[in-house]
Amino acid sequence: MGAVRCIRVPDDFTPMQRTKCARTQGQMQAKAEFYPIILAGGSGTRFWPRSRRSRAKQVLVLEGDRSMIQTTAERLAPLAPEENLWVITNSLLAPVISEQLHNLLGERMICEPAARNTAPAAGLAAFILERATPDAVLGIFPSDQVIGDEATFRSIVEQGIRLAAAGDNIVVLGIKPDRAETGYGYIESGQALADGVTRVRRFTEKPNRERAEEFLEAGNYYWNSGIFLWSARTLANAIREHLSETAPILEKIAAAHQTPEFDAVFSKLYPECENISIDYAVLEPRSAKGEHRSNLYCLPAEFGWSDLGSWSALYERQLARNGSRDGNVMESAGALVLDAQGNYIYSPKKFIALVGVHNLVVVETEDAILIAARDRSQDVGKIVKELAALHEELL
Repeated sequence: MGAVRCIRVPDDFTPMQRTKCARTQGQMQAKAEFYPIILAGGSGTRFWPRSRRSRAKQVLVLEGDRSMIQTTAERLAPLAPEENLWVITNSLLAPVISEQLHNLLGERMICEPAARNTAPAAGLAAFILERATPDAVLGIFPSDQVIGDEATFRSIVEQGIRLAAAGDNIVVLGIKPDRAETGYGYIESGQALADGVTRVRRFTEKPNRERAEEFLEAGNYYWNSGIFLWSARTLANAIREHLSETAPILEKIAAAHQTPEFDAVFSKLYPECENISIDYAVLEPRSAKGEHRSNLYCLPAEFGWSDLGSWSALYERQLARNGSRDGNVMESAGALVLDAQGNYIYSPKKFIALVGVHNLVVVETEDAILIAARDRSQDVGKIVKELAALHEELL
């Protein structure tokens, strides 16, 4: 990343905060480094049967010719040197991720010995980097999001980097909602500051339909994109404060990093970490301090964001991009359609005939076929939970 420009100090900073910010900005040219951390350990259960344990959503090619993690890494490449990119995943996905990213990661690909959600994963990166570069800014990025306007995305991330580097600040990118979505967490924005930044009043995880409709009507709520920016020191200290039993475990693991004992220490201690998301572990309790004491900031972001969280979401995206006379989105060896609308069909090796069916998802792989109502595609994950007990070979 090039030289970091000074960010405008928020209008309501106290004199002490302004002094600290000015001192920090004076040091930023020499000290501020950016480390993109891609979290890629998820199993992508709602994209079963294409998504499996060893070939999850983030390594699938759902559109174009690049996998989701390849697209994510390429999107972030202009923001930081190649050697600053980290990926946190698991041993099942590590081989294909290493292949797709051309083996560039080396020891910067961390393979979790147990799934412990996003707080331990992000926290471990912070504790490792804090030991060498505590003022470095970490960006936490999901591996499976779609961004339409990548130039605007990078511009907003750069603004967030500057804000995160200017103090003990936690920055989240917020997406303006266009519907009452119950599958996302929400950010309630507070006081508006300079350059489009707002303070954060509180975080709310996945509300019910009634509350989601209230948030949409209120106009000052944003979807939580899952993209966060903070210095290594700020995140490590937040973990120490809000996840006090897990923090010492992560510190011991970080101390062993790049030593011959690392694998053994990691495998033994990491499963002892609390299984919790960064949202629940840090953001919600931090927001409870109040918007003027939490150092939480939201950057509203409009760059064509989608987390492609279900087959229905993929259907809607591909329909918007490519259009269709009858509302069907199909990938097949050929097709014949008679009085059928609104279907998503994936069967790339077979001819498909549709007769009188509407709003279905049909996905065929070598060993499984999914048939679901399109408006129930969020429930595909429930099928995977059932398979874990009955047909583990299909996971």
